[in-house]
Amino acid sequence: MKKIYITAFVLSTFFFTGCADDYLDVQQTETVSTKDIELYNNNTGAETFVTSIYNKFLNWDMTSFGWIGLSSITSDDADKGSSPGDTGTDKDVLDALTYNASNPSCESTFIANYDGINRCNQALNILPKLDKADAALRNRLAGEAKFLRAFMYFTLVKCYGGVPIVDHLPVPALEADRVMQLTRKTSAEVYAFIEADLNDAIAALPEKTAYSANEKSRVSKGAAYALLAKVSLYQKKWQQVIDNCNKVTGYSLVSDYASMYKATGKFDSESIFEIYAQGAVPAKGIEGYSNTQGARGTGGWGWGFNTPSQSLVNAYETGDVRKAATIIFRGQTLYDGRVVPNTVENERYNYKAYSSAYTDAWETDVDIKYLRYAEVILMKAEASNELGQTSAAIPLLNQIRNRAGLGNTGASSQADVRTAIWKERRVEMAFEHDRFFDLVRTGQAKAAFAIDGKTFTEGKNELFPIPSSFLSQAGGLSSQNPGY
Repeated sequence: MKKIYITAFVLSTFFFTGCADDYLDVQQTETVSTKDIELYNNNTGAETFVTSIYNKFLNWDMTSFGWIGLSSITSDDADKGSSPGDTGTDKDVLDALTYNASNPSCESTFIANYDGINRCNQALNILPKLDKADAALRNRLAGEAKFLRAFMYFTLVKCYGGVPIVDHLPVPALEADRVMQLTRKTSAEVYAFIEADLNDAIAALPEKTAYSANEKSRVSKGAAYALLAKVSLYQKKWQQVIDNCNKVTGYSLVSDYASMYKATGKFDSESIFEIYAQGAVPAKGIEGYSNTQGARGTGGWGWGFNTPSQSLVNAYETGDVRKAATIIFRGQTLYDGRVVPNTVENERYNYKAYSSAYTDAWETDVDIKYLRYAEVILMKAEASNELGQTSAAIPLLNQIRNRAGLGNTGASSQADVRTAIWKERRVEMAFEHDRFFDLVRTGQAKAAFAIDGKTFTEGKNELFPIPSSFLSQAGGLSSQNPGY
């Protein structure tokens, strides 16, 4: 993407502020002088505002340690890792499902996504004012901002349930805007807002083929349809899942599963939406993503957190090529010739987070593939089966299995195919930040965690706690999730 890797948003000094104590408040673009706005009243300037939103995904607080803790270490796919005495701030309690409303990862993820939403609202506020920029470009950029806002609200609603809907740049003097920022809406209201943003994005975005080579990481119409399908999946709107999956065109499965997680696999035919990381400065990578998950100890290169569980190892069938592409085993030689010595502390590490070129760098060149065509196929299979169209679901399931080097499924009944699809999602998308939420939405969580001797409390652990710092700021306008 054109300058998507900029180290800092050049306008942030006068467009954006935020802190842990008051993290829903922002300075207003209205305070920027006409002269300042005029500096960016061109195509390049307009792009800069939306580039700043993408750039947020490269930040430590948005995509790295805290998010890894919530989306992966909490699941049965991963253990805390590291050393026994290293809690990783809070990764021990996340692993044990014993976190509370003061949990740092819950707070940082909440804050980071509202930081990004504020950037979306800033872009949507100022784009109409840049009348010297091309109108078609501004329309497309607004579509990108709405997709990214929808993506962040989807993260929030999966994690916390109902949250405040901040749908415009707040005016500090308006009491109504203060209340807007501090009042939780219902999950249903948040989902409706996400759907509205995605429908607007679909109307504004081009197909991926319309982008030039240096803009390939910008979101496309296909990405919006894929995310809308996933949003529908979480609401069990089965026919809408199928309808939107059918509109995701121009993508295909890659033949080599492992290739997707190497530098050469960026923006391949299967990629629908991924976070682009170029590596260490002077380029820009995701802060700490590879380093925190790298092999720890003598001969290692990282902190060693988020290690694959024995439960995940056991989930792979014999001959499944995805196992070797997902899990680094102590003592093996990696694809680039690096030997993982037997002196590293943990038996297993996350291969999908491994960077060959930037092994020891804080910023990595590893992209995060948030939406892949394989998931579109699996979503369509799941929705078809839930609608009783099991005969249509089975060939879709087999596409994913066959690419993994496995034979066709032996499942035939609706119940057995449902179980097979859920299992396939697990091994296909391991360490891609979905497993915990899949366990919750499918009702498998309590039984899955019991296998590992962990207690998933139904009616509580489906959601993470709303940060206590936010509730203190809200002053009674919002309340805590049950059980916290």
